Amino acid sequence: MVETLHPPRFGAGQQPVKPAHSGRRVALVFDFATASHFRAIVFLVLCGFVLFLPGFFNIPAIDRDEARFAQATKQMVESGDIVDIRFQDDVRYKKPIGIYWLQAAVVETASSLGLPRAQLRIWLYRIPSLIGAIGAVLLTYWTALAFVTRRGAALAALMMCSSVLLGAEARLAKTDAMLLLTVVAAMGAMARVYLSWQRGEDPAHPPWTAPAVFWTALAGGILIKGPLILMFVGLTIVALAILDRSAAWLWRLRPVWGLMWTLVLVLPWFVAIFWRAGEAFFSNSLGGDMLSKIGAQESHGAPPGLYLLLFWVTFWPGAALAGMAAPAVWRARREPGAQYLLAWLVPSWIVFEAVMTKLPHYVLPLYPAIAILTAGALERRVLSRSWLRRGAAWWFVVPVGAAVIAVIGAIKLTHYPAFPAWPFLAAAMIFGLIAWWMFEDSRAERSLLNAVVAAMFLAVAIYGIVMPSLTAMFPSAEIARALRNVVCVGPKSAAAGFHEPSLVFMTGTSTLLTDGSGAADFLGQGSCRFALVESRTERAFVQRAEAIGLRYNVAKRIEGYNISQGKAISIAIFRSEGTE
Repeated sequence: MVETLHPPRFGAGQQPVKPAHSGRRVALVFDFATASHFRAIVFLVLCGFVLFLPGFFNIPAIDRDEARFAQATKQMVESGDIVDIRFQDDVRYKKPIGIYWLQAAVVETASSLGLPRAQLRIWLYRIPSLIGAIGAVLLTYWTALAFVTRRGAALAALMMCSSVLLGAEARLAKTDAMLLLTVVAAMGAMARVYLSWQRGEDPAHPPWTAPAVFWTALAGGILIKGPLILMFVGLTIVALAILDRSAAWLWRLRPVWGLMWTLVLVLPWFVAIFWRAGEAFFSNSLGGDMLSKIGAQESHGAPPGLYLLLFWVTFWPGAALAGMAAPAVWRARREPGAQYLLAWLVPSWIVFEAVMTKLPHYVLPLYPAIAILTAGALERRVLSRSWLRRGAAWWFVVPVGAAVIAVIGAIKLTHYPAFPAWPFLAAAMIFGLIAWWMFEDSRAERSLLNAVVAAMFLAVAIYGIVMPSLTAMFPSAEIARALRNVVCVGPKSAAAGFHEPSLVFMTGTSTLLTDGSGAADFLGQGSCRFALVESRTERAFVQRAEAIGLRYNVAKRIEGYNISQGKAISIAIFRSEGTE
């Protein structure tokens, strides 16, 4: 981005460069990994496993979105209906069918392979998210190759792989990791077409590869999360058309054939759901879900600037370098590559900041653009020398803060300070300190690599050890475990005062969600029935039980914490007299 030394321009080179500071410990491993594309891909996949797998199998279903998605898929598998989307008897018409099909395919495959109780294993429903996260990392690498060298592309992919937000989404059975995959695929394909046009290349027979990837990814994104992917692509195109005063390059995407292919992929299900439910899906998903987000009717409203504030945590450890890269990126804003990446990033970011409803994962599809821009600045060694350099301390501050929060949280919820996690937390702090201590222009890459190692140790500590030990945060899992240990066959349950989706997922689709009086009536209607009554509704249960002459006893009482409502709960498992 400093023209006097004629540095490589964004979109002008893919040759690997041997850095002057390579050859030491972590950097030596990175040297080996980036010696070829094959090694880089294997390296990134392995990093993805290290960063995403801790806790993947043993953290119970998390309320509320993950449990809702998983339960809707579970009902799809139970009923064999692959068109309609339901949560118990209610329709769930917020997102299209894509993620449910992917989750159902995994669960059905596991069942056919003989895995017992496959429908109750939440980690099976998370596999599409894991695939989406690792796929997005690899596609970030592929996309970055159009802008920077192989080494720079691997650094951009590592920033995505180690980011806090993607680490969380990789472990949640919902749409966002797969949406990220489709967005990066579409934007990477479109980047190649745009940069080819900017370089003045005019092949007699334009290749079909990039258009095929683009339109297929667009269709996949629509089936995963509706029109959101169209916003990312559309705003990028509009911004580039304004800046270049031309959009002639769009014809290289073969829009006529591409639109036809996209419609072939997406129309069948939309026609099927319209045939099944009429306008209900479209009115609920577009008129209800989307408009409620714009108007902050989902109780997640926040002022503009929140995403920028959260970015320093959600994109850690890459966030520190991103701040240092910002001035150089702005100076290079009219270079074709930087212009494309900023067109991907800035318009959509402004939209998200302006919309009232704000959730951290909304901006995740914009992070690859930030990662590639940061890698470009790092590769050219044009990181800011101003006060922004103090951001290197963030590599140490975040592990320290995470360690303190993890230990205090464990003590508060379990009265045990999570000793097994301490060595990993200590290692994360040490590597974060090394990253901060050694930071300077000539060793910025090595600092980032040490920060990525710190992120790996944090993942093991937080997701692999601390979170699974916080059993009080997952009362549904404790309730389901208690019901599995009863003597009677085919237990049925009704819940009063605790209606979280995870409870339905873990105890069965037929679980009745009612109030205290309804739970007493349910308990009196037969044997092998259990009433799950939260303490705040227990009085109504007792009064109704006395009124109908119900004889019952307490099988177990579970103390826990409702993370959705942010309050402690106490749930009594009542059984009718004679039920074991």
